[in-house]
Amino acid sequence: MDEEATAELDPQLADLLRNGRVADLPAWHELSVSEARRVEDEVFAAGDGPTLERVRDRRLEGPDGDVPVRIYRPDPTTRPPPALVFCHGGGWVLGTLDSADDLCREFAARIGAVVISVDYRLAPEHPFPAALEDAWAALEWARDNADRLDVDPDRLGVAGTSAGGGLAAALALRARERDVSLAVQLLCYPMLDRDFERSSYCDHAEAPLLSRADVAWFWDQYVPERADTEDPLAAPLRAESLAGCPPAVIATAGHDVLRSEGVAYADRLRTAGVETRHCHSPSLAHGFLSLTDELDRADAAMDDVTDAVGSLLDRAP
Repeated sequence: MDEEATAELDPQLADLLRNGRVADLPAWHELSVSEARRVEDEVFAAGDGPTLERVRDRRLEGPDGDVPVRIYRPDPTTRPPPALVFCHGGGWVLGTLDSADDLCREFAARIGAVVISVDYRLAPEHPFPAALEDAWAALEWARDNADRLDVDPDRLGVAGTSAGGGLAAALALRARERDVSLAVQLLCYPMLDRDFERSSYCDHAEAPLLSRADVAWFWDQYVPERADTEDPLAAPLRAESLAGCPPAVIATAGHDVLRSEGVAYADRLRTAGVETRHCHSPSLAHGFLSLTDELDRADAAMDDVTDAVGSLLDRAP
């Protein structure tokens, strides 16, 4: 299969864009930061999601004050479950624990993992590397408190969507440099590089739910110092080498401006000898894993992604 393939837009998604909760969504880059956050809160407010054994909020000590997290525990098993430190999307500018709640519940239930969702500091008030430092604090806490969390310390991973996928990739790079062992990195339609000349930016500049102009605006908020976009911890595709990174599952969509960078990252990981599973959905658009209740294809894609993550975690020692 052509990993950059684009099929006709899924009919259910097309209808949702015309008549559903994401219909007439304003362009993010045309809003103020406060307006964008208000719209995001309204459209992606927490729903029901799968029922889990326990969901609880707590605060961790971070590099510059407390870091709020939400911990999702799946139904009990005979073996301590794996754990995933999760970073939500929103271009590093938007997003809350609530806006990612449904998605985290799905990951916890379908993978059978404890999911630790990080409410990291947002740009532009807190530009790069604030979000990364908060996420790293949560990852270190999960590693150091595996016994208290009753999770398997050998099956610790990172996960994220969109900008959060970029943060998860950066966490994996930092973990490699600091000799922190990770079992998996789950990168869902990740934002990995400030390069707007890739083919998907040309083919889908006005793609639904996320446009080229939106992505440029998000980068401006997160990395106002243009030189910092060369830092692999801001733009993981700029890393000199990806050798030694943890096994990866990368999800991409055909109708997504971020498609090409996700494909490029999967290719570079494979070239570096990293086991990589690429789950591509040619007929879907950015953010499709948050639409599993509304789109049959998104629900099936969620199964593909979580099955791939689960199989990698099951092989860990």
